[in-house]
Amino acid sequence: MSSKRPIVGIPACIKPIGIHNYHVVGQKYIDALTSAAACMPLPLPALGDAQDREQLLGMIDGLLLTGSASNVEPKHYGQVAHSPEMLIDTARDETTLPLIRAAIEIGMPVFGICRGFQEINVAMGGTLHQQVHAVPGRLDHREDNTQPLEVQYGPAHPVTLLAGGALQNLFGGTAEIQVNSVHGQGIDCLGAGLVAEAIAPDGQIEAVRVEAASGFAMAVQWHPEWKVMDNPESAKLFSAFGDACRRYRDSK
Repeated sequence: MSSKRPIVGIPACIKPIGIHNYHVVGQKYIDALTSAAACMPLPLPALGDAQDREQLLGMIDGLLLTGSASNVEPKHYGQVAHSPEMLIDTARDETTLPLIRAAIEIGMPVFGICRGFQEINVAMGGTLHQQVHAVPGRLDHREDNTQPLEVQYGPAHPVTLLAGGALQNLFGGTAEIQVNSVHGQGIDCLGAGLVAEAIAPDGQIEAVRVEAASGFAMAVQWHPEWKVMDNPESAKLFSAFGDACRRYRDSK
């Protein structure tokens, strides 16, 4: 067994800074990977069709799909944007959606967070609510951006864990946990091969896993990367992902 840290690829977002575009990855995801998962983060440029997926997947031991200010472009799940103000990231979509399917196919550990949760659902043929708060019976899952970050990313609501599911087992059998809520979109129809692992009080799906996956292939709508070491469930999630990446690396 190697003593080196497993390498986890993190697909970047395209962000304009000044007059140029940059490929960026959020610091909090990098910090969570290095601290709680004990992995080596490797930002992956959003190259779209120009990426060599086979070569790329041969270089990494796991795939982390992060949250982002942008949304998955609705054309990828058969819809048009309800608002012209929707922020999209075409290059990220064209990079992540085929990469997710390829990683799952070869049994690589995959962990999705917020946008990454939604990307996994769309990659598997599912659809999204473009505005969860506009759906009858649903809560407003968005953060109050007038508040400090500690409040925005603080506990917002409970989620009920699937009885006997992977998350409940990981969290020691508890039936419910508290999570933060920093999203405007969410799962509508579940993608093929995905199983709901956690549900919000309004019925919104908050966590999924790939049912046929032999290892870690899971995604959550909340943000466990936020102050990961201060939250036992968040730390367990990242630790389990890191352990899965080590097993995958050692099996290659």
